[in-house]
Amino acid sequence: MPVFEQVRQWARTLKRDVLALYLAAHDPRVPWYAKAVAACVAVYALSPIDLIPDVIPILGYLDDLVIVPLGIWVAIRLIPPPLLAEHRHAAMARHQPRPTSWVGAALILGLWGLAGGAMVWWLMQ
Repeated sequence: MPVFEQVRQWARTLKRDVLALYLAAHDPRVPWYAKAVAACVAVYALSPIDLIPDVIPILGYLDDLVIVPLGIWVAIRLIPPPLLAEHRHAAMARHQPRPTSWVGAALILGLWGLAGGAMVWWLMQ
């Protein structure tokens, strides 16, 4: 299999797993700690705004290539396998557009605001 096709397959798998985590975060059968991790990963991955903008060389893609897959890996390990399989199947069968996390966007904007305020305070000292 060509490398390009492997990367495309990996990207499809990540998208499916993010949606499966989103669904698992709303499932009462999933343990609370797994729900918390799944919700954090889904909120961040589905946010329309990145914590580190992609225009920043190298660091901009760090979250897409390392942070999100690592979060998915941790969340998947915490969800019971039968429930994860059920949510993966539901994610593949879903024909609705991918949800957008405006909560995640608000949290990231808040972090940017705090960082900007801290920088201004530091510069004023």
